[in-house]
Amino acid sequence: MVIDDVDAPSPSSQFSSSRHYYIAVDRLQFKMEVLIDLLRVAGQRPSLPIVLCVSSRDELDTVCSAVSNLTFISLACLYSDLADVERALIIEKFRQATTNWNQSISVDLGNDSEIRNEAHKSHVIVITDACLPLLASGETPISGRVLINYELPTKKETYLRRISTCLAADGIVINMVVGGEVVTLKSIEESSGLVIAEMPINISEIL
Repeated sequence: MVIDDVDAPSPSSQFSSSRHYYIAVDRLQFKMEVLIDLLRVAGQRPSLPIVLCVSSRDELDTVCSAVSNLTFISLACLYSDLADVERALIIEKFRQATTNWNQSISVDLGNDSEIRNEAHKSHVIVITDACLPLLASGETPISGRVLINYELPTKKETYLRRISTCLAADGIVINMVVGGEVVTLKSIEESSGLVIAEMPINISEIL
């Protein structure tokens, strides 16, 4: 390891503070293993809010099944046939996780280890492009600290929409790239005016 599109805002204004990286995965069959290794490190940060973007429901199911085995992560999945009430609850819970992260968990959790451990879990929300927050309809961004593009979008507009709806202004984007996707990544980088650097081997350096 080398560790429904809509018009998106200009990266120069909205995403000037965000940082963009990529991980080159040697082969497609190693991709999930690399993701789990990445989450084992990033997910150890207390209450770290992570958004994991995929392109399809099938990929969402596969990712959620694998990530659900990580006991230090609180996992939620957003998909198209989810009831509106459930969707709202999941999004609200994730927003609360971002608040906890921003406040560095200033609340007193007392001596109850079960409550304390649950509150300190990193929060991962897996979402498809079809279920991204609809800013035009009044939904607010979910503002994760880290956005992982498990599946790299083929279009710049989709990439920027993921950022505008899922990433905090000073957040971190990690793109998982396999084989020929390097060409797609470079195309997105050039057309959007973003700088996408190779991720350091030690992810803790950028968190």
